[in-house]
Amino acid sequence: MNRRSLLRSTAALSAALGLTAAESGLSTSYAAAESATEDARMNERTRIGRELRRQAAEQDYPATLPAHPVNGEETSLPGRLGSYSKGLPHNDLGEVDGQAYNLMLKALASGKPADFEAIPMAGERKQLGPQGGLAYDLAGPDFAKLVVPPAPRMDSAHVAAEMAELYWMGLLRDVKFTDFEDSALAAAAAADLSTYSDGRMPKQAGKVTPHALFRGQTPADLVGPYISQFLLRPVQYGTLRVPQLHDTVQPGVDFGTEFGEWLALQRGAARTTQRDFTRTRHLQTPRDLAHYTHFDVLYQAYLNAALIMLGLPQASVQDQGNPYLGSKNQMGFPTYGTPHLVSLLAEVAVRAIKHTEYQQFFVHRRLRPEVFAGRIEVHKRRSPGRYAGLLPGEILDSEVLERNLAAHGSYLLPQVFPEGSPMSPSYQSGHGTVAGACTTVLKAWFNESYVLTDAVVPSADGTSLVPYTGADKDSLTIGGELNKLAANIGASRACSGVHYRSDNTEAFALGETIAIEMMRAQKTLFNEGGGFSLTRFDGTTVTI
Repeated sequence: MNRRSLLRSTAALSAALGLTAAESGLSTSYAAAESATEDARMNERTRIGRELRRQAAEQDYPATLPAHPVNGEETSLPGRLGSYSKGLPHNDLGEVDGQAYNLMLKALASGKPADFEAIPMAGERKQLGPQGGLAYDLAGPDFAKLVVPPAPRMDSAHVAAEMAELYWMGLLRDVKFTDFEDSALAAAAAADLSTYSDGRMPKQAGKVTPHALFRGQTPADLVGPYISQFLLRPVQYGTLRVPQLHDTVQPGVDFGTEFGEWLALQRGAARTTQRDFTRTRHLQTPRDLAHYTHFDVLYQAYLNAALIMLGLPQASVQDQGNPYLGSKNQMGFPTYGTPHLVSLLAEVAVRAIKHTEYQQFFVHRRLRPEVFAGRIEVHKRRSPGRYAGLLPGEILDSEVLERNLAAHGSYLLPQVFPEGSPMSPSYQSGHGTVAGACTTVLKAWFNESYVLTDAVVPSADGTSLVPYTGADKDSLTIGGELNKLAANIGASRACSGVHYRSDNTEAFALGETIAIEMMRAQKTLFNEGGGFSLTRFDGTTVTI
């Protein structure tokens, strides 16, 4: 009951009892005046609320939506060879049936649920949520408003370097990150990846090094251990103190490296992962990272990171733009408090996935790395020369292809997941978009320059944590480790063999924009004021 209804109820009760205004202790004129004032205030609230929603709608749904450029492979390459087609009927070389592909395009163009139901299935697996890209939202930028640059073309030097990195990830899948700098195989990978003409992985003094191998693009990604502290430290989840120990999968076991199995996966065959729940350990190898994001819950890593930081001294660890840090008698709760933070992580995460579905299915339809590797296998061994001019020479003539052939008996890219890649196009990564969105919220909320002392790494057997003793052990900051967290999650999808590096780098930027726009819109709704600041992935700063 609000104040206005309380006044009206009291006046009615007084009249029913036959009490005078004096006897009831309530002045009728005062009650009427209060009621009128309350009515005016509520009417003004309605007016303001509607205006805020109108302004948000105009911001999120501009009068003219932008064009979405693509790389042209779908129309310029024969037989849809550069496009996503998993789960549809394919011939014996893994080339999609043209009629089936056109039925998928028909559904994407019409948006009719019946047309989506008519997309042919060649196996048991179903397409992964394409109609999510057609949903509308009452908060955040519309999916068609934000533009992702065209994906690199499959015949480019850029993709040659990306595929080489993926093959090396497969070969190094069971080497501990803490052992990279002493690994001859990691040294060979770094030397080879330094030779590509358009390799866009991080370098030191112009070269890929074992230390820089498979890391993210920001300067902080090169500081400290490979794995972010937020994926290692225990999490205080209410009264539960949860060590970040994970179940495992068998080392050395990869999938999709025999052509018959690979072809079945392209036709949508289902497979099940055999997980070992009896042996748990901290993340310490590329296979561990891949297994983590095979089964993680959408924003799990970022909720854990938030809970870790909420256990640190809040006066120092929170962003100075939080309006309650200077309050003498209040603390944040539904606004600028813990409920606000954890719900915002969920909000930006689900919107990031919707944006991903739009970009993947309705714009780019990029083929997955496992399919690109299948094209290499066909071109070099199954039907020599079949794709002449369509595949970059730098990967066809690479050292890593021959190493992969010696290790696995084919040029197919080994997969961590028995089912291979997800049933959706590659560009851009859903995990990467969620990572970009959620880490942006966390960088805004917390003090990025706060130094995380007592850095840790997994022990030799991975069952416990030990101190990190590197010379840069006192240089690990919240901002740097959050960038590293995003990079780790993105790399996990590449380590799995299901995404290219560029799928993640562009996804981080998209998720970042989604989060910034949502936080800016939310700020207009709050009474307190305040203004968070954060550092974007490109090193520029922004204030919300």
